[in-house]
Amino acid sequence: MPAPKKTARRALLVTSAVVSSLALTAPVSFAAPKPSPSTSPSATPPANMSTVGGTRLGQAGTQVNLAAGVPVLPKDLTARSWIVADAESGDVLAAHNAHWRLPPASTMKMLFADTVLPRFPKTMKHEVVPSDLADLGSGSSLVGIKEGETYTVHDLWLGVFLRSGNDAVHVLSKMNNGIDNTVKEMNEHAEELQALDTNVVSPDGYDAPRQVSSAYDLTLIARSGLQKKDFREYSSTVTAKFPGATTKNKKGKSVRESFEIQNTNRLLSGDSDVPVYQGIAGVKNGNTTNAGATFTGVAERNGKVLLVTVMNPEKSEHNEVYKETARLFDWGFQAAGKVQPVGELVAPKSAAQASAQPGANDAGEAGGAGEAEKSSKSAVGASAASGSSGMGIALGIAGGLLVLLAGGAFLINRRWPLPDLVRRRGRS
Repeated sequence: MPAPKKTARRALLVTSAVVSSLALTAPVSFAAPKPSPSTSPSATPPANMSTVGGTRLGQAGTQVNLAAGVPVLPKDLTARSWIVADAESGDVLAAHNAHWRLPPASTMKMLFADTVLPRFPKTMKHEVVPSDLADLGSGSSLVGIKEGETYTVHDLWLGVFLRSGNDAVHVLSKMNNGIDNTVKEMNEHAEELQALDTNVVSPDGYDAPRQVSSAYDLTLIARSGLQKKDFREYSSTVTAKFPGATTKNKKGKSVRESFEIQNTNRLLSGDSDVPVYQGIAGVKNGNTTNAGATFTGVAERNGKVLLVTVMNPEKSEHNEVYKETARLFDWGFQAAGKVQPVGELVAPKSAAQASAQPGANDAGEAGGAGEAEKSSKSAVGASAASGSSGMGIALGIAGGLLVLLAGGAFLINRRWPLPDLVRRRGRS
C-alpha cells in the first residue's frame, strides 16, 4: 500500500551494498554469563562482559585504535556506553563499554518492530477494544489511540516509530497473540541475531526489572531492522497524519478527524538546539527514568553508512544524547577507511550456519551466487540512475543480494551485508 501523500519523509536513496570478501575470519566470540540486572544499574561497568564481536568489545572503557591519520575521539562524551560501526562491513570503528547491559528505554521498540513487522500487512484494519490498552505503564509515551476506533496496521506503526507510542505497541502485541507471546518472540529473535545482552520484559521498552540491552545489541538489532523496507520507511518518516476520534459534523454525518505527529528523533526532525543531521535516516530514540536517554541512528555521507548507538549520557544538557551521537557520527565519517576496527557486528546464527554449509565459497560458485552478485551490481547502477533527480523516497530491493541471502549463501569469510541499504541524498 502506498504511503499517505501527506506523510513527509526526508529524501532517501536506497542502493544495494555488495561487501567484498574478506581474507580474515571473524574473531572467536563468547557471551558472558547473563547476570540478574537490577532496574537501576550501577554507574560502573561490570568486570566481565560479553566478548561477542571481539575480545576488546568486552573490555571496560573506550576501545579505539588511534594511529597516524586517525582523528582523535571527541573529548566531551559522557554516555555510559556507545558504539560506532560501519553498517555495511560490520566493522566496529570504536566503542565504549559496548556490552554493558543497561535499560534500553524505547530503543527496544526496534527489536519489537524487527520481530512483528512481517506479521501483518499494512492495509490490515483493527478495531481497538479496552483490553488492547490494558496494562500500559504509568507515564507511557502515547500516540493517542482511542478505544472503539479502527486503525490500519500502517497507522499503528507510524505511532510506534514517530511518537514512540506504547499504546500502539500494546495494540500490535495483542494482535500478535498477546504481550507474553510477543515478548517470547522478541527474546527468541534477539538470540537469533546474537544480541545476547538483551532480555525483553515489556515489548515497548518501559522500565522493568531485568529489561536490558546494550549498545552493541541495539546496533545489531538496528542493522537487522534496516533490511526491511517498511522498517526503513517508518524510521525515516518525519511527520505524518494520524487518525483521531470519529465525530459528528453539523449535518450529523460521522467524520474521522486526524492530527499531525512528528518524529521524536531530533537528529531527523530537528530542534531549537539540534539541527537535522546531514545524512540521517533513522533509527530510534528512547528516554525513561532508569534508562536515561538512549538512541541508535543510521546516517550516510559520501557513500559511507554508519550506525551509532549512545546510551545514557551523564551530562544533563537538553538533547545531549543527540549531540553526542552527532559528534560520534562526525568522528566516524572522518575515521572511516583510516582506523583499524576493534571488533565487528556478528552475523545472525542462521547466516553463520549457512556459511558453514559445504559448497559455500567466496567465488560464489555454489548455487549461482556469482550470477546473483552480478545482478546486484546492476541494481546499484539502476538505483543510482533512477534516483539522480528530484526529491522523495527511493526504496527498492536489490534482487541479487536477496537471492544470495535467501539461498543461504552467506559466504565464508564474508561479513553480513545489508541487501538493501538506506541512503540519503543531500537536500536541494
